[in-house]
Amino acid sequence: MIETKDIKAYGTQAADALLDQLNISRRKPTAHDVEIEIRYCGVCHSDLHTARNEWHGTVYPCVPGHEIVGTVVSVGDHVHKFKVGDTVGVGCMVDSCRECQYCQEGLEQYCEPGMTGTYGSPDKYLGTQTYGGYSESVVVNENYVLSIPENLDLAATAPLLCAGITTYSPLRHWNVGPGKKVGIVGIGGLGHMGIKIAKAMGAHVVAFTTSESKFAEAQRLGADEVVLSKDADQMAAYRGKLHFILDAVSAEHDINAYLSLLRVDGSLALVGAPEQPLPVAAFSVIMGRKSFAGSMIGGIAETQEMLDFCGKHNIVADIEMIDIGQINEAYERLLKGDIKYRFVIDLASLKNNN
Repeated sequence: MIETKDIKAYGTQAADALLDQLNISRRKPTAHDVEIEIRYCGVCHSDLHTARNEWHGTVYPCVPGHEIVGTVVSVGDHVHKFKVGDTVGVGCMVDSCRECQYCQEGLEQYCEPGMTGTYGSPDKYLGTQTYGGYSESVVVNENYVLSIPENLDLAATAPLLCAGITTYSPLRHWNVGPGKKVGIVGIGGLGHMGIKIAKAMGAHVVAFTTSESKFAEAQRLGADEVVLSKDADQMAAYRGKLHFILDAVSAEHDINAYLSLLRVDGSLALVGAPEQPLPVAAFSVIMGRKSFAGSMIGGIAETQEMLDFCGKHNIVADIEMIDIGQINEAYERLLKGDIKYRFVIDLASLKNNN
């Protein structure tokens, strides 16, 4: 029998219900577990989609949150990687099968039976479902816990556990670096991280936006050039010029317009998740042997690599801190795009909330 304890969390009981305080059960640490007191948790747009059942299949109660930074408060008897007092992170997954070819290759995010998400996945220990970081604490197997560089601001590091690795992984996979001209489409929660990371990798960064008001902001983030994507002449000037494009837009948009900007053998990787399919014209990829690809998060080793890279280059997200009681307002602001660029919850506000 797995021992459990009740803790405070914030979640929702139904798709049309507000998030509110509730109690959930966490397992007490088993031999290879790390118990983490959560200090900060980023707010991802995926949290909103899941809480409101927009992707369908949400099991309630739902406690979102997969951008977790906290402090180790206890460890199992056979834990060797962490000790009490360590500052650690937990991203979008807390387990996987550990046996399939992808887990063996360090690609746990593509686990064949399916990774165990930090929230909303079957909990193999308790037989319920996993609950996320809008909570006082979390218990995770040590192999799915990450070390946080000491020099980084902890609150602003939290979004790296999703937004950071979602952009780092494709940039790394497609060998972005010196001598490469890279486009970043969309300057939001994902795009602003893409600009920072691509620039730190040594690439020449071209940011694409639908709003002239974001030109200065894109340059502040590190873009070498900024293009107004609604201007046909500006877009035409980059036709056939880019080695790689990271597309972080989740709204409907003309993907063929961006494929035309790629050089021969160039690739466009989609990390945004538009609700409707994006039509791709055959000649957009045939002419120039171009690739249209997608990417999600990274595996555990790559996520640690990303954190170490961000520590080396002092990269964190641009954030707005909120108390847990402001989460419903934050969701409404997310829908309006009223955030630069990620909300982060100070979980001390939950601990002190009676």
